[in-house]
This record gives sequence, structure tokens and C-alpha cells, in this order.
Amino acid sequence: MSLTLRLAFYPRLHCVVRNVVTSCSKGATDTVVVPKSSGAPLIIQDKWKDDKGAVEGREAWVETLDNSTNSTQLGLIHLNPRIFASYPRLDIIHENVVWQKKSRMVNYAHTKHRSEVRGGGKKPWPQKGSGRSRHGSIRSPLWKGGGIVHGPRAFTTQFYMLPYHKRVRGLISTLSAKFAQDDIKIVENLDMPSDEAGYLEQLCEDRYWGPSVLFVDESDIMPRNITLATDTLGHMNLMPVYGLNVYSMLKHTTLVLTVGATRLMEEKLLYNLDRPDGRSLVTRFRK
Repeated sequence: MSLTLRLAFYPRLHCVVRNVVTSCSKGATDTVVVPKSSGAPLIIQDKWKDDKGAVEGREAWVETLDNSTNSTQLGLIHLNPRIFASYPRLDIIHENVVWQKKSRMVNYAHTKHRSEVRGGGKKPWPQKGSGRSRHGSIRSPLWKGGGIVHGPRAFTTQFYMLPYHKRVRGLISTLSAKFAQDDIKIVENLDMPSDEAGYLEQLCEDRYWGPSVLFVDESDIMPRNITLATDTLGHMNLMPVYGLNVYSMLKHTTLVLTVGATRLMEEKLLYNLDRPDGRSLVTRFRK
């Protein structure tokens, strides 16, 4: 794309183009410095050491949460295809959801053993001579009102640890699936000009972000305006990147990531894919 087309489609300046050589009508060449008032697209690129070009890279628009500007799209960001263009394993996504649900389950049903039931300390009748069967306590499980054998006990959990490679692959599969469905949006940051909940609802409605939105930033200290705006909205939530999980991504229709959160998430997931003790992760799930 020529410089003229870039300036026409992207009127907002986010990087300064210097030493641009243009040809005049007479054939001579001059060095032209684009002033800061002109604009060029913001293109955020990154080179990954493990990017072998086997899968075509992915790109996304970088937007802003300020609706007062003429253009809310700032530029493009290049995304790692190993994270956002991987083959989605629906079975692993389901295993992650079941794991997260069972990790929160606590069984409160409770029955008493024979030692916990009130009374029954005395032997009901002599061992021999009465013609009746032998019993040592009326709180035996054989008696009505006695203890329960193998009954449910309170505060038991169904927690178990999902294997490491399935947790990593579940995050990658969910991100790839949502990106393919155009449910992942990239924003420059979470700064908003207003702290009103109505402003955020109208913004999501104008951009067709769906009924529920999850905003993810690289740290757990969020900007003041978006924190106040989402405080009264149950269908819009904030989350730091270290807390991102499969269940939360599926629960919300749209996932809004900041540029910093996207880069940090790519760095962490790529490290876990290529760490020495996780070599089997790459080969085991290769399609």
C-alpha cells in the first residue's frame, strides 16, 4: 500500500514516517519528512523465534474505548498463529470446563456414624440367656435410629488436578475458537472518557460485542472509569491476564484484550508450549 493510501485510510497519527523518498513529475528525488499532523497506521508486530511460517499469521484491529473520535480503529496487531490459529480440541475444552466446575463443588450432605449418634452406650440386654440376638448398642447400623454406614460426609470436594498439557491446550483451543468466531477484540487500553455504566453499554451495543463482555488487562489494577462502570453491570466483568480461564471465556460472548495482555498471554503460553518438560505437548496434540 502506498503512502497516499495509508494517509487516506488512516488519518490518525500513531507513528512518524521519516525519510520518505518520493518522485516528482520531473524525475528528481527529494527527501520528504511527514509532519506529526499527518497519520500512518499503528501496526504492532512481533517476531517469534519459533515462528516457522507453517501456519499463516493472524491479524486483528486495535481499537479504543473512546467513541468521541472519528475512527475507533487505531491500526493492526499481528497475533501468533500458534495461539490464535491452532486446531481447537473441543474434547479438551469440555474437560477444562468439567474440571473447573467440579473444583468448586462442595458436598454438604452429612450422615452420622454409630459413634456420633446420641445415646446407646449401654448394652440393651445380656449376651446370653434371653433368647434374643446379640447386640452391643442400640445405635448399631442394624437398628432404627442408629448410625449410617458409608453415608455422605459433609465438606467433601470433587477437586482433582487436570494434567498440565490439557490445561495449556484448553486455553489455546478456546482462544483459537473465539478468534475464528470473531469474538476476540483487541483494544489499546481500558481507558474510557466516562465512568457511567450506560456509556459502556452503549459502546458494546454500537460495536456488536454481544450481551456479555469480559475485559482482560495485563495487571489487576484497572483504570478508574471502567471499574466504576462495570461495578453495577453483572454481564460485564474485569479480569487480569493471570486469571484468564476456559470457563470464563466461554461464559462471556466477547473477549476484549488489551495489547499488553495479549503480548503477555502469548509469551506465557509459548513458554509453556516449548518448556523442556513439556515437549510431549507439541507432538501429542499435533494434528
